[in-house]
Amino acid sequence: MEREEKERYILDMEISDREKQERYEAMKKIRDEVINLKESPLYISRVKPVIGEGSHFSKIIFIGEAPGKNEAETGRPFCGAAGKVLDELLESAGIKRDEIYITNIVKDRPPNNRDPLPEEIKLYAPFLDRQVEIIRPEVIATLGRYSMVYIMERYGLSEMVEPISKARGKIYETSMPYGIVKIVPLYHPAVAVYNRTMIKILKEDFKVLRELI
Repeated sequence: MEREEKERYILDMEISDREKQERYEAMKKIRDEVINLKESPLYISRVKPVIGEGSHFSKIIFIGEAPGKNEAETGRPFCGAAGKVLDELLESAGIKRDEIYITNIVKDRPPNNRDPLPEEIKLYAPFLDRQVEIIRPEVIATLGRYSMVYIMERYGLSEMVEPISKARGKIYETSMPYGIVKIVPLYHPAVAVYNRTMIKILKEDFKVLRELI
């Protein structure tokens, strides 16, 4: 058995069936609540909500801003053009998508892919907070300026917020009830959809994640 497979096997053995079930049920409750969130202004135009996907025991959570058209049609995060870029970036850093957790702050698509409004972020953010509490990641990678600002302000780093062009690829530390968590702001993968020359910069930033996990 190769070392990587052996380490994963040991980790799986250490996670009890009860703990797996508890996290699954907690995530299911979030899903059900979002599905029934009729007070959301985005509910009217909803196709499918996008809750998130991946391992409930991941060491790292990737957090975007809001779903796009493809995401809203499938119910899966980052499955369109930006998702293909994200897959390329993960591969470049040696990170397997099925071993991480990916979600957004806002769980429904804003019309015409516009930026999420402050009131929308305020409405959906508590669901994200609960997802973080359930998974207890060691690293939170924010994708885009909206998720960067929210996460840094939410976890006591308000005074350190700066433009994403300066913050991207840096490592910030914050204290959670279960331990120290590293926050790494990153450009949203969509920037490389619109400007392919940015892919080199994004890959350089993703190297930081490889070193952390």
